[in-house]
Amino acid sequence: MIIAVGSDHGGFSLKQEIVSFLKSIGIEVKDEGTFNEESVDYPDFANKVAKSVSKNEADKGILVCGTGIGMSISANKVKGIRAALVTSDYNAEMSAKHNNANIITLGGRTTTIDLAKRYIKIWLETDFEGGRHIGRLSKIEQIENSKE
Repeated sequence: MIIAVGSDHGGFSLKQEIVSFLKSIGIEVKDEGTFNEESVDYPDFANKVAKSVSKNEADKGILVCGTGIGMSISANKVKGIRAALVTSDYNAEMSAKHNNANIITLGGRTTTIDLAKRYIKIWLETDFEGGRHIGRLSKIEQIENSKE
């Protein structure tokens, strides 16, 4: 499995720890930046990670900004992306089980590394339930593909 990871300056520190954690559990990481704490614009890095996932260059993605909100909004603009802001164990589980989220976003200023590891582990270990949720994801795809 390959996971693309990206952050802005507000998420840089947590992203670095996430990269180390993922490698420690045997996951290949595609680090899309940023590579320091200098101020940058989160949409640039959300786009890099989302494109890696949408083009199947990575299986999943993790994005980190100050709150995770901006990354979530930005990543969800890329066709085929289902990015979920995760702030609890339950959100981590449901993002995978019901929404088949291919990217999760976290807040670098709101999430400890211990919580981030727990959320990531839950997200990675939870299977998509399918069933009634497939139709709902199809409706999201229809919205995404509409020309309105």
